[in-house]
Amino acid sequence: MAEKGKFAQLYEELRAGGISRREFLQRATALGIGLPVAQFVLRSVPSAGAAPRVPNSGWGVAAQEGASRPTAGTEGKTRGQDGELRLIQWQAPTQISPHVSTGTKDYLAASIVLEPLMSYLPDGTLIPTLVKEVPTIENGLLAEDLTSVTYNLLEGVLWSDGEPFTAEDVVFTWQWVTNPENASVSAETYRPITNIEAVDELTVRVTFGAPNAVWYEPHAGTVWGSVYPKHVLDTDDPEGAHAAFLQKPIGTGPYVVDQFSPGDQVIYVANENYREENKPIFATVNLKGGGDAASAARAVLQTGDYDHAWNLQVEPAILRDLAEGGTGRLVVAPGNSVERININFSDPNEEVEGQRSYWKNPHPFQSDPAVRQAMNLAADRATIAEQFYFGEEGEPATANILTGIPALESPNTSWEFNTERGNEILEQAGWTRNGDVREKDGVQLKITYATSINPVRQKTQAVVKQGLEEMGFQVQLQQVDSGIFFDGSPGNTQNIGHFYTDIQMYTNNPSTPTPVSYMLGWYAGPDGRNIAQASNQWNGQNNIRYNNPEYDRLFDEVRLETDLERAAQLFIQMNDILINDVAIIPLVNRAADKYAQAADLFHGDQDNVAVSPYETNYWNIQNWNRASE
Repeated sequence: MAEKGKFAQLYEELRAGGISRREFLQRATALGIGLPVAQFVLRSVPSAGAAPRVPNSGWGVAAQEGASRPTAGTEGKTRGQDGELRLIQWQAPTQISPHVSTGTKDYLAASIVLEPLMSYLPDGTLIPTLVKEVPTIENGLLAEDLTSVTYNLLEGVLWSDGEPFTAEDVVFTWQWVTNPENASVSAETYRPITNIEAVDELTVRVTFGAPNAVWYEPHAGTVWGSVYPKHVLDTDDPEGAHAAFLQKPIGTGPYVVDQFSPGDQVIYVANENYREENKPIFATVNLKGGGDAASAARAVLQTGDYDHAWNLQVEPAILRDLAEGGTGRLVVAPGNSVERININFSDPNEEVEGQRSYWKNPHPFQSDPAVRQAMNLAADRATIAEQFYFGEEGEPATANILTGIPALESPNTSWEFNTERGNEILEQAGWTRNGDVREKDGVQLKITYATSINPVRQKTQAVVKQGLEEMGFQVQLQQVDSGIFFDGSPGNTQNIGHFYTDIQMYTNNPSTPTPVSYMLGWYAGPDGRNIAQASNQWNGQNNIRYNNPEYDRLFDEVRLETDLERAAQLFIQMNDILINDVAIIPLVNRAADKYAQAADLFHGDQDNVAVSPYETNYWNIQNWNRASE
């Protein structure tokens, strides 16, 4: 992180009007402040000679005039003229309702249909989607004390069934998300809101219980911000209405679901009520699910059977070979994702109060810090990063769960692969060998290690298993189809929310520039309300059942903090608690995405995907189009 005095001086120069916006960003990033975070602190500059005025939106900064979604190649094109767009998504969607989804595969499918009030550009700045402008203090829509915000909705927006989009839909979405009966994964993100009022048909006023530095989180981006239609879901049979919505949602986005076979395929057709008359430019979208990542890459890069393949978790050597002289292009965009091993703090095998992995029932041996410390030393991160990912070329090994944002990356942590040291720790803690397995007080170190089916993940499992077995753990590997592993259905006992194994591995990342909602993953909350359990249909964000009062205290503090430097310090402290406590084992700082794209979807060197850590790949799909010959 940048030295405090230097950054404070830079900030004062900006406030005094002595430097331009561009110079501020350049110097801030040179000091170690990541671009998305540097954008948070941009303020209005009142004096001559300074940069154009930058609207102050608290920590969420509105893009300057002229900034918008990428639209390369769209000029002069008409709705549907480019025919069929073919997407291959090896993790197939199983539902299309983002506020109850737990996997990116389902957020992707939903983002083609449903929209937020605001979206994020790749650098983290906010742009309008269903509103006329991003609220700022300068335009009077954001309160100076960050306790309220007003949204002026776009006029003439229709739901795909022809009904008008109004302020009542925004109010209803908040009510739906925060209704415990709906077990929404977004509930904690919306919790700071105390009221949403429809001032008139196209005006919404949101009030917070305290100054909210991340006021925009509930209404921005394709993960948390999707608006639901009141006229569809507010019925005498809300459960039945949502069951239908899971399969064929009504949205304001560019496409409508025509056919959906969960775990297999989604066919979308252009939304004839979409507000931009010439868009979307593809008439249909064929999203084919299943298979594996390497086959998906091949289908775009070599055979040309598909136009776009998301999340190519494939070894670099294979991807390079596929991209060599093929029909498509490979894009690797650095990001803030982390491939990690989650440690279950509850007992996944014993049933208590009618549920396994109950947060009040501690894990028989992973509750011992010495065991977790040894497990952390078993991960050969260097081998994993360099052989299975792009390593120092863009996907390095990491010790932190907050990574990829320099200003928030802790300087206090490190990782080590050392099974000899791990054995010493276990011996000192009283875990002695009985044959190949260590035990203590009749409890053996037997671990079930689960992840989704993917060759890279299976090879990672093998590397970690070898390290654990060298220390006296007995490891059973478990692989689950990604459509099941990342499916949030309450009755699915193999998903990441139920967590009925000892450890599990997958990737996650901050979906907003200020990672408050991301850090919810380890927040218990009062009475454990945010912990995945039967009462919230296993959709609580804290699925490892971690409960640390000091972490919770810092989380409650950071979600209210409006000072950039203080907030960065709090985020680093929270990261350090998780790492020092070995609440989680980070492995690799993965790319924002590695995707393959048909060559004719590029316009020169630009495509309209605008890959970002804060949006799904399809967030800008209304602007995708084929280059003219």
